[in-house]
Amino acid sequence: MATVGIRDVRKHFGPVEVLKGVSLAIEPGEFVTLVGPSGCGKSTLLRIIAGLERQDAGSISIGDVVVDGYRPKARDVAMVFQSYALYPYMTVRENLALPLVMRRLDRWQRLPLAGRFMPGTREIRATIAAEIAQVAEALEIAHLLDRKPAQLSGGQRQRVALGRAMVRHPQVFLMDEPLSNLDAKLRVQMRAEIAELHRRLGATFVYVTHDQAEAMTMSDRVAVMMGGELIQVAPPRQLYAEPDDLRVAEFIGSPKINVLPAVARGDGAIDCLGLALPGPRETPGARLSLGIRPEAVAAVPAGTRECWHGTLAHLEHLGAEALLHVALDGAGRVLVRVDPDRAAGFAIGNPVALRPDQARLLWFDANGARVRPGGRLREVARG
Repeated sequence: MATVGIRDVRKHFGPVEVLKGVSLAIEPGEFVTLVGPSGCGKSTLLRIIAGLERQDAGSISIGDVVVDGYRPKARDVAMVFQSYALYPYMTVRENLALPLVMRRLDRWQRLPLAGRFMPGTREIRATIAAEIAQVAEALEIAHLLDRKPAQLSGGQRQRVALGRAMVRHPQVFLMDEPLSNLDAKLRVQMRAEIAELHRRLGATFVYVTHDQAEAMTMSDRVAVMMGGELIQVAPPRQLYAEPDDLRVAEFIGSPKINVLPAVARGDGAIDCLGLALPGPRETPGARLSLGIRPEAVAAVPAGTRECWHGTLAHLEHLGAEALLHVALDGAGRVLVRVDPDRAAGFAIGNPVALRPDQARLLWFDANGARVRPGGRLREVARG
């Protein structure tokens, strides 16, 4: 286990600034996921940690050592790629053994025939074989050791790639979208397996993905990146319930959060589509956005007072839940998550009233920064 320190890292590709002063401290044994849309800089940051890219400014430390001048193999990290990066002409056993062979045997000992007779070669290879067997057993691929990658399924190849990283016993595991090539069912299975692997090893994991489900289900903390900046770092539940920025609120959560326009009133309340709601004290006339999750809105009988009013435009039955798409009068649509048994009481085209849970309102200013009833949480610079 090792800490990973990222301090004010900046990176340009030509005139484009890909990373804009990113700083993050990752604790020993922590599972941190970098998540964000394509092009936000998360994979570039991971490659800088690994030493595959050089930053233009800032520093990277692993443990107590600043590793900016270290080559990738000297950083004691293992990287798992999206493409698996397995050697097609080698068996699973040979792919797993390769990092240990290159590290523990000199070039003479690695010779196919003469190397066997070099002093110490037999003992080293026996030790490597025992370690390969142990890792293969842990990943349930022991029966695949004599196959080549072309004879494996996507999930099996991913396990081999993980095993090749495990045998090195690195201080830090770096994973760059390792599940993106798998089908939906296998991704769910592999999410659980990677989370269990992290618990067993107790190692530091830095994981990159654009899939919020992966980030939210596996991580101790999630770091949301957008436009080369780190927007918020928090545990998954906090990120969902207490986003610091409207961009985070809209990116995290499925279905997406409802965002409605609002205006501050002179009496301290906030007017949102004709409904007076409690909120932060802002200058009268100040424009705000209300974020409210689909489960924080209740669908009630049409005509109920102190509600928004609209028409049911669409109804989605999703098994364990149902989603009501309610078209508000002149203000777009609001998604409402309801119990599937209750959904039977609604019909498309009929009027619906919506009552927001006033304890779960999320307010954002004109720049997208979160504001609370006690005042502004922080200012977010927009470029």
